[in-house]
Amino acid sequence: MKSTDSNNFLWGHNRRFNSYAEYFRREFGGRVQKVSVDAGFTCPNRDGSIGYGGCTYCNNEAFNPSYCSPEKSITRQIKEGIEFHRRRYRRAEKFLVYFQAYSNTYDTLERLKRRYEEALSADKVAGLVIGTRPDCIDDEKLDYLAQLSRDYYIILEYGLESCYDQSLRLVNRGHTFADSVEALKKTAEKGLKSGVHMIFGLPGESIQQITGQAEILSGLPITTLKIHQLQIVKNTVMASQYRKQPETFRFFSICEYVDLVIDFIERLNPAIVIERFAGEVPPRFLESPDWGPMRYDVVLQRIENRLAERDTWQGKLYNPQN
Repeated sequence: MKSTDSNNFLWGHNRRFNSYAEYFRREFGGRVQKVSVDAGFTCPNRDGSIGYGGCTYCNNEAFNPSYCSPEKSITRQIKEGIEFHRRRYRRAEKFLVYFQAYSNTYDTLERLKRRYEEALSADKVAGLVIGTRPDCIDDEKLDYLAQLSRDYYIILEYGLESCYDQSLRLVNRGHTFADSVEALKKTAEKGLKSGVHMIFGLPGESIQQITGQAEILSGLPITTLKIHQLQIVKNTVMASQYRKQPETFRFFSICEYVDLVIDFIERLNPAIVIERFAGEVPPRFLESPDWGPMRYDVVLQRIENRLAERDTWQGKLYNPQN
């Protein structure tokens, strides 16, 4: 890529990163909206299988939409979710069911089949986004999902959070980065898409370590990427840790965070689709950091403006030989 004054970017549009919205337009020919459901799953670091307490930062109430509840059927949650989103996104004609809360492959295959197939039978549903952990997948489940992917859009969204085992131990993930690599490679071998979730600013990670993860992730078979800044959510283990030892945490101002994200994506494989650059927790759940009443679309606009100011783009410094 030469002059960034040109509108002819790598992805066929004039945004300086591989945009999730544009990716869906290429996949589906129009707007597609995700509808979250809570299917009542748990996690192996909650039920004692590998540990208790869950991830130290996790409070699912902070991101579950109001219509999501495991007391409701999946069909009802989808119907209410579509009605909710239709008021905001009237152009959406197709929907993806997002199995979001906890680890959504952590059950027997037969039980998973019932939940997934109930979701796929709903009107206007074009596929599934399945949030899970790298240690909650196996060949049998991947083979089944690969079969579904012949007729539906299927993507497994893995919570990696960090490429560093020390950080993973610190937040009680209960798996290693090697587990993440193995899960991503197995998923790709089955012909399935993978999404990845990362947290920027975990205690002990330097700026160089955070941005250095771009090179690591760039060599893995990843379709989509979500980046969240570390947020201290009320009623979590991390919130208690923060109150006891606030000096062990470092939070970025919005300006610092914008430049950090750009430093990262400059090194990122341009083939990876960026779904989100930051997280958004309802103010009543948020303990720190406080960026004020700043919605995600404002953060996104700041990132896009800063990309233009710096005359840079996703993959500018990417070296496929690394």
